[in-house]
Amino acid sequence: MEADHLSQILAVLLSRGASFAEVFVEETDGTSVLCEEDKIEQILSGCDRGAGLRLIKDFQTLYGSSNDLSLPSLLDLAHYLSSALPGSTASVATPSMPFAPKNPPWSHQIRIPPGEISLKEKAFAVMAANAAARSVDPRVRQVRVMYREGRRRIQIANSEGLLCEEERIGTLLAVQVVAASGDIIQTGYEAIGGVLGWEVFEESPAEAVAEKAAYRALKMLEADPAPAGPTTVVLSSEAGGTMIHEAVGHGLESDLAQEGLSVFSHRIGEPIASPLITVIDDPTLPQKRGSYVYDDEGTEARRTVLVEAGILKGYLYDRLTAMKDQLPSTGNGRRQSYQHKPIPRMSNTLIAPAQTPPEEIIRSVSRGLLVRKMGGGQVNTVNGDFIFEVSEGYRIERGEVGPPVRGATLIGNGPRILKEIDMVGSDLGFGLGTCGKDGQGAPVADAQPTLRIPEMIVGGTSG
Repeated sequence: MEADHLSQILAVLLSRGASFAEVFVEETDGTSVLCEEDKIEQILSGCDRGAGLRLIKDFQTLYGSSNDLSLPSLLDLAHYLSSALPGSTASVATPSMPFAPKNPPWSHQIRIPPGEISLKEKAFAVMAANAAARSVDPRVRQVRVMYREGRRRIQIANSEGLLCEEERIGTLLAVQVVAASGDIIQTGYEAIGGVLGWEVFEESPAEAVAEKAAYRALKMLEADPAPAGPTTVVLSSEAGGTMIHEAVGHGLESDLAQEGLSVFSHRIGEPIASPLITVIDDPTLPQKRGSYVYDDEGTEARRTVLVEAGILKGYLYDRLTAMKDQLPSTGNGRRQSYQHKPIPRMSNTLIAPAQTPPEEIIRSVSRGLLVRKMGGGQVNTVNGDFIFEVSEGYRIERGEVGPPVRGATLIGNGPRILKEIDMVGSDLGFGLGTCGKDGQGAPVADAQPTLRIPEMIVGGTSG
């Protein structure tokens, strides 16, 4: 959108007493291919474009959106929002907004844009993944392969004179395999992707991803029921950062902390974790699913240390919550689309690795559980209590990885577990996903090194 048009819209938004105004323009296009029951079940391709207008006064927000990008339409929307502002004053003339366009400090490196690959080749890759998973073993009963790509171009202008643009391209392949033997059914899941193009398949071919998911399901099919009770738990780096994301990360988002809905509210400067634990959120990591140059408010992405050597250093902020605490935004204002207002969200969140080799951590355990892959779960951000499924787990016996177990769940409290971690590995493994909050989805990645928790309640089906 032309700078002059953006300036006119901002002037109307500010005309009745708002202290801050913003225009968010977005254009997206994407393609998805789904294979189920040995056939291509669905191919979707489409595009969308629109704008979201926001104004803030006295920490109150009004937001509206339109898929009509014509200037008259957006000016009408701006007039509607400004006139609806509580306590608005009579309309006053607002001068045109001078902008200081920002040059991106870095850019996403996409070698093979997925738009250059034919739909036929994408469908072939999906079908090849399906065939690879089914060929592993006749006990594989169901395979679901989803390929998704997207391009998102955003433009942001606000009443502080900011004007910036960014284009993000993402690619994702996810494979879910169901294996069955008698009345026992197990599921394996594997996904790859990030801010990448078709080159994602050079390092991880679709067939290899599918086979990994199939082997995981089959391995758990042959596993013994998990023992229940308190035990030492080792979270492998291969498990990704599900624990840090769900049990800790959401509690460090500033809106929840300000509302008293986080167990970490009002605890800046206090020890909340083991001295071995440092927690970082970093959207500048190359090619990760939660990476971006600017957040969805135009704030430059930056690395934020949330916990350092066990001490809580701060929260993740967007502009509004930063205004409330009189702090700068950390660059974590994110939104699903132009139809949504920005809120504080994680990007790529991780526990920093330390010095201990992961093999040494396993050798230190005489009896326990090794978690290689996490499943779904539930977390109470107010008190930190959680329960997570283990989709791939193994006994640890006399310092060695033993037979697999199935049906395990991890039950505990995030803050307590953070304080009790007594060994941190030198490795680092990433997981990826789409995080849901307030009805919005955002692409994220999370990571952790191998961690040892001396004692944790494990739910299972055997004694």
